[in-house]
Amino acid sequence: MLERPTTTNHPGRWWHATDEGRFQCDLCPRRCVLSPGQRAFCYVRQASEDGIELTTYGRSSGFCIDPIEKKPLNHFFPGTPVLSFGTAGCNLGCKFCQNWDISKARSQDRLMELAMPENIAQAARAHGCTSIAFTYNDPVIFAEYALDTAQAARELGLKSVAVTAGYITEEARAEFFAGMDAANIDLKAFTNDFYRHQTLSQMGPVLDTIEYVVKETNCWVELTTLLIPELNDSSGELEELCRWVMDHLGPDVPLHFSAFHPDFKMNDRPRTPLHTLVRAREIALKSGLHYVYTGNVHNPEGASTWCPGCGELLIERDWYVLGRYQLDAGTCQSCKHPIAGHFQSEPGDWGARRQPIAIQTGRV
Repeated sequence: MLERPTTTNHPGRWWHATDEGRFQCDLCPRRCVLSPGQRAFCYVRQASEDGIELTTYGRSSGFCIDPIEKKPLNHFFPGTPVLSFGTAGCNLGCKFCQNWDISKARSQDRLMELAMPENIAQAARAHGCTSIAFTYNDPVIFAEYALDTAQAARELGLKSVAVTAGYITEEARAEFFAGMDAANIDLKAFTNDFYRHQTLSQMGPVLDTIEYVVKETNCWVELTTLLIPELNDSSGELEELCRWVMDHLGPDVPLHFSAFHPDFKMNDRPRTPLHTLVRAREIALKSGLHYVYTGNVHNPEGASTWCPGCGELLIERDWYVLGRYQLDAGTCQSCKHPIAGHFQSEPGDWGARRQPIAIQTGRV
C-alpha cells in the first residue's frame, strides 16, 4: 500500500496564464479564468500561485464492481465486471442529474476514499475485473487522475472506460481519449435550447467530441440519451438526433435510450414511460442504426443485441443478466455478419451483481 500523501492537489495539464496575471483553464469549453485561490465551475479545479491544480487527485467517493452493461456498454466485453469509481464535482449544471449527490458535492463533503492509480489498477486485477470505469461524475474534470489510472491499468492488461458528457476542449480531448479503451458519451438532447437551459452548457462541443472520438481514435464509443418527458422526447427531435448519428458516425455506433426518474432540481416531471423508449428505439432503427437499446426499464427485447444482417438474437439480456450468446469471433453465428464492438469467445458471467470494495490507503 502506498503512503498517504500530504496533499491531494495535483498540477493540472491544460491551462495557460493570462496577461492579467490570472490562469485560464483549457480543459473544458467553459474556459474558466481564475485568480489564485479561486475554483472553476466544476469546483475541483483551483488556481494557485503557480497555475491550475486538480484538488481531487487520489480521492474518490467510493469503489464498486459493476456489470459493464451498467455503464452502459453492450458491445464491450459483455458480461464482464468493471471496477467503477468517481470523485466529486461536474462541469455541467444538469437540473436532472441522477448522481447529483456526487457530481454537485464539494470535494470535502464526499471524498473519503484515498487511493492512488496503482492501488486501483491492482485492486481491479485482484478482483478479476476486465476494466476500470471512471463514472458517477464526469472524468473530464479529474482527467489527470483518470489518465494516470488508465496508464496503470494498461500496464496490468486492463481496459479503461470513460462515462462522460463529452464536454471537453479540442486541446484536451486527444490526450484524454487516447488513454481510454471505451467511452459512453451522453448526448443529452438534440437542441441547443435544451443544452443551454437544462445543462448550462452548449451542444456543439459535445457533437464535435463524439465525431472526433468515433472517427479519429481507437476508443470504442456508445451513446446514451436520457429521455425526459416533454423536454427532449418528441419524435421530431429524436428523428434529427438519429439522422445526425447516421450521417456523421454511421450505423454501427450503439445508441441507448434510458428512462428518466425525478431527481435533483427536476421533480416536476413524471418517469419516462416504457412506450416512449420503445418509440425512440423504433425511430432509431428506421433511421438505419443497427444497435439501439432501451435502459433503466425492464424490456428484454430492447436490451438485447440483434443481428443487423439476418435479425437473429445474438446477445440476450434481462436487465444485466446475459442469456443466449450467439457470436463467433465477433460475427453472427447464423449469417456471419460482423458485429461492431469488442467481444470475447464466451461472455462474462458477472451478472447483475454490485459489489462495493475498499481500496483506501487512508482517510481524508
